[in-house]
Amino acid sequence: MFAAGTGPSQGALIKSLSFVKKVKMGKRMEKALKEKAAASSTSQDAADDESKTPEPYSCTGMFEQDFTELCRRSGLQQGEIPPVVIRPKRPPTPPPPDPKAQTQVSAEDGEEEQKEPEEPKPTTYTTKDKFQYFKPTVQVEMENEDKPATVTEIYIRGWKVDDTMMGVLKQCLPTIEKLHTLYFWNTGLTEKTIAELASFLPQCSNLKNLTLDGNPVLEENFALLIGDDSLLANVSFRNNHITDKGAEMIGKALSTAKSCNKNLISLNLSYNKITDIGATHIANGLRMNRVVLSLSLASNQISDTGAKKLGEVLSRFPLTHEETVERRKLIREKGSPDRKSPSPPSRGRAESKDRPGSKGSGTVLDKTDKKRDKSSKKKDGKKSDKDKDDSPTKSKAMQDAKKEKEEDKTVKGGAKKDDKWKKGVSKITMLAEMQGTKTAKGKKTVGGKDKKGALLPESETPDVVEAINPLMDSVENIDGQLWIPGNRALINLNLSRNQISEGGFKALLLGVQYQMTLNSLQPNPALKGLMRISLNKNAISPSNDAVSKLQELMTTRDPFYKPPSQSPDGDSQSHGGQ
Repeated sequence: MFAAGTGPSQGALIKSLSFVKKVKMGKRMEKALKEKAAASSTSQDAADDESKTPEPYSCTGMFEQDFTELCRRSGLQQGEIPPVVIRPKRPPTPPPPDPKAQTQVSAEDGEEEQKEPEEPKPTTYTTKDKFQYFKPTVQVEMENEDKPATVTEIYIRGWKVDDTMMGVLKQCLPTIEKLHTLYFWNTGLTEKTIAELASFLPQCSNLKNLTLDGNPVLEENFALLIGDDSLLANVSFRNNHITDKGAEMIGKALSTAKSCNKNLISLNLSYNKITDIGATHIANGLRMNRVVLSLSLASNQISDTGAKKLGEVLSRFPLTHEETVERRKLIREKGSPDRKSPSPPSRGRAESKDRPGSKGSGTVLDKTDKKRDKSSKKKDGKKSDKDKDDSPTKSKAMQDAKKEKEEDKTVKGGAKKDDKWKKGVSKITMLAEMQGTKTAKGKKTVGGKDKKGALLPESETPDVVEAINPLMDSVENIDGQLWIPGNRALINLNLSRNQISEGGFKALLLGVQYQMTLNSLQPNPALKGLMRISLNKNAISPSNDAVSKLQELMTTRDPFYKPPSQSPDGDSQSHGGQ
C-alpha cells in the first residue's frame, strides 16, 4: 500500500523538478542572448566612434594649455609630453654682510663678545631630482608669470624636434601674440622640419629673433627661413656645418637683382665651414641689400680672396649684365607716362615716330616746350637722313650710348624711389598722414584737442629714412661699365679666426677709406659705413702695417670710442697708472 501510494507523488515531483530546470535554462539562454546583443551594439558604437574624426582643436593663445592638448591629440602619452616650465634664471647676488658688528656684553664677567653673523645658505645653484635635468622640457619666459597668454620667448634645447612636434608647434605658435624670440639648440632638425618651420614663421607677426644653433642639415636649406616674406630681424645659424652650398642659398636670400630681404638686420654665420667661394656668395648678397647692419663670419675658412670680395662690396663695384638690364627696366618704369602725376608726357614718347605726342584741346605750351618740340623735329629729320647712310652696327651703338645718357639724366634729375625698396612707414608717420597737416617744407605736423577741447600744440614728426634701390643710385661710367657706390649700410663685420693675410687686410682697408671719402662728399644719415670690424686671430702678424692702419682708422669710427682726455696744456693725459 505504501509503495503503491508513494509512486504517483514521486513521479509528479520529478516532473515538476524537470520543468523548473527547463524554465531556468530558458532564462539563462535569454539573458546570454541579451548580453551578447548588448556587447555587439557597444562594439559597433566603439567602431563608429573610431571611424569618426575628432573635432579640430582651436588654440587659445595660452601656450602651455595648447601645447599639452595638441601633444595628447597627436598620440603622445602623458609621460612623453615635454612639460612647459619657466626658464631658470641666475640667482641674484646675495647682499654683502652688515658692516656693523653686533656686540653683546655678558652679565657675568662684563667682557664684550662679538656675535658672528650666521652664514646664509648658498643661492648660486638649484638642485633637481635624479636625471630630472636631462628630461626634455620647453622653457618659456613671460611678461607676467600669472598670465599664461604673455609668453614672449620659447627655448628648446638638447632634444629632438621631430615631424610630430613641429606639427604641434605649427598650430600653437602663430596664436601667441607676444612671442618675439624662438630658440632651437641641438634639436636634430631635418630638411623637412626646417621647411615646415619656414612655412609658418611668417604667421607669427611679432617674432623677430630666431636661433638655430647646433643643427647640421645635409641639405643646408636654412635660406628658407630668411626669404622675401620673412619678418625676422635677428637670425643665428652658428655651428650648423654650413658649407659653400648653403652660403650660396643664403646669399641669394639676402638679395638678387630683382629681390631683397627687407627685414633682416643681423645675421650670424660663425663656426661653420664657409670658404672663399661661400664668402663671395655672401658678398654678392650684400650688393643690393641695404638693410643688414651686422654680419658675422667668424671661425670659418675664409682667406684673402673672400676678404677682397667683401672689401669690393664695401667700396664700389661694376654692375653685372643682369643688374644693368634691371636698372634700365626701373628707369623706364619711372619715366613711363602711365603715372598719375599731371606732368607732361616724357621726351621719349614725344620723339617717337610711331606714336607722336598729342596735344589736348585747350592745352597751352610754354616757350620751352615749343623749342623742345622744334628741336626734336629737327633731330628726327636729321636722324632719318643719317639712318639711310649709317650701317646697322653704328646706329645700334649710337642708340646704346644715347640710352646710357638718358639713364644718367633720369637718375640725376631726381627719379622717384622704387616702391619695392621702401621701408615700412612708422606708426608716427601713419598717424601724421591721418591727422596731420603738411607744412611748407613738406613735413607733417600732428595736432589735436585735449579733453576740454583746447587745441594742443602741433609737433613735427621726424623724417622717415627710406631705403633706395641701389640700382637707382648715381652711376659712373668707367671703360664701358657702370659702377655704383658699395654697401654703406653694414656697420658691423666680424671676420675673426679665419685665414686672412696681408692682401685681404689691404682690400678691407681700401674699402673703409673709400667709405670715409664718400661720407665726406655725400653725407647720408642712414648710410654711415662700417663702424666696427673684428679681425682677430687671422694669418697675419698684429704688427703688420696694414693691420695697424686699419685698427687706427676703425678706432675713431667705433661708436663706443672715447677720445683721451686732454690736460689744460693740450697734452693727453695718461691713464696707465704712471
